[in-house]
Amino acid sequence: MAGSAYGPTAKHRLNMNDSSTSETRRILVLGGTGTIGRATVAALVGRGHQVVCIARPKAGSGGKLTQEKTTQLLDGAEVRFGNISDSTFLTEKVFDDQPFHAVVSCLASRTGEPKDAWAIDYQAHMDVLALAKESGVQQMVLLSAICVQKPRLVFQHAKLQFETALTESGLTYSIVRPTAYFKSLVGQVDRVKQGKSFLLFGDGKLTACKPISDADLANYLADCLRDVSLQNKILPIGGPGPAITLLEQGEYLFKLLDREPKFKSVPASLLSRIAAILDGLGKIVPPLAAKAELARIGHYYATESMLVLNPDTGLYDADATPETGSDTLFDYIQQLVDGSETADRVDYDLF
Repeated sequence: MAGSAYGPTAKHRLNMNDSSTSETRRILVLGGTGTIGRATVAALVGRGHQVVCIARPKAGSGGKLTQEKTTQLLDGAEVRFGNISDSTFLTEKVFDDQPFHAVVSCLASRTGEPKDAWAIDYQAHMDVLALAKESGVQQMVLLSAICVQKPRLVFQHAKLQFETALTESGLTYSIVRPTAYFKSLVGQVDRVKQGKSFLLFGDGKLTACKPISDADLANYLADCLRDVSLQNKILPIGGPGPAITLLEQGEYLFKLLDREPKFKSVPASLLSRIAAILDGLGKIVPPLAAKAELARIGHYYATESMLVLNPDTGLYDADATPETGSDTLFDYIQQLVDGSETADRVDYDLF
């Protein structure tokens, strides 16, 4: 692996006056219809790149996006409709004409269930990588996840297996491992506005993160195409600090609403017990075994911080977690409360 194992620890800032960012490239984007994918497409188009996206004929959560709506959401990009798991589609409809300079992937399995994880987080990426190499693509920017540094879940192992394949592919690569996204942390705003309690795991201080906005992450991904300091590296990245606990998120929300804090503690071990029960039932009803993985995912996020893990101490280190951008989770929560922003639905939500 060229360079250091991880990217710079100082805050990353894009120099908009750098002429190297203005070079037009033809970029293939995977996962462009997701919230981060859409932001990334907008960032790339805004920098003058020629962007091509792969999208399902019925994209979005529950397949609610028509082709017309998808094209509108990905304004400025060319959209190729088809199934990314269909090798014939990839060969004949994506890698069939003009070559791409780079691939940027924001693609991820929707649920993290085992079958989905191996099909999307690993195999779909492997198929694209093979065709990319064959067609002469020189670079790939991969959106991964910071949680893979402590793998216990199927989707984490699937992501890591592809990360290894990418580092060994010969392509110039950037593997970006972001901390928590804003959208994954605001599932309790509506319930608190309705007068309900804010749910905590334990005392609410079990975990912490440096949340990053879609726009800030999208700009960071786009930077990887031109900034050599971000290439051939694994790049953990968060938004502007300090690290925030679940308790602090709740306290801020109650302050914004001018309400007396009302918390309810839920033992994280409950999710482990649910997973064990579903594993047992899954021997009789196989689909329940996949649901057990969802409970394990919930337990992981309830007990593990989304920060850089110090390999020597085994502890999460907020100071060692790089930062980028200027958007803060607290500003986003305020926008949700005053109605100037609405949260996109997430497919997996602890609350």
